[in-house]
Amino acid sequence: MINDVITEIEKIKIIPVIKIGDAKDALPLSHALISGGIPIAEITFRSDAAEESIRQMATLDDFLVGAGTVLTVETAKKAAGAGAKFIVSPGLNEEVVRYCLKNNLPIVPGVMTPTEIGAALALGIDVLKFFPAEAAGGGKTLQAVGAPFGNARFIPTGGINIDNIGDYLGLKNVLAVGGSWMASPKDIESGNFGEIERLTKEAVSIVRKLT
Repeated sequence: MINDVITEIEKIKIIPVIKIGDAKDALPLSHALISGGIPIAEITFRSDAAEESIRQMATLDDFLVGAGTVLTVETAKKAAGAGAKFIVSPGLNEEVVRYCLKNNLPIVPGVMTPTEIGAALALGIDVLKFFPAEAAGGGKTLQAVGAPFGNARFIPTGGINIDNIGDYLGLKNVLAVGGSWMASPKDIESGNFGEIERLTKEAVSIVRKLT
């Protein structure tokens, strides 16, 4: 399962990182992303609607839903129980990583330094979230800190948008990128799913030119 999920993420290249305030918007949002060509989302546990939103999205056969901002094993259990197919954390929490590995649940922990990258590799994780990407120095920093770790691949997230996505997808050690610009809380709350679909299509077009 782990390899299948990672392969799918690598194929799609972009993970929309989404904070959703009301679970009623989960399915319309999913359909907008699917129509735009990005059938995946990371639903962050930064709102009370996250668990139910994941549960609804997980009912769609053609959509890959994961959970983000997973800080504890308890949250990882909630996400998995709701149907999340992968887990993303902002940092490297060994307890969460070991739980996910034990339960064959793909986990992408956050790292920023060589020490953290080395610690993640020692735990058996080689697909890592580089976070916060732009604040940490962008693609040049990722290229530098990742260079000694030839078997590590990264999903940079944090400050990535349509203007700088190429700085990351052009790197050999970048598997995909995470970004929130395609589905802002404002557009979700206002039901502006047409705009979300448009931005998603635009992102897909850029990725096709870059890869």
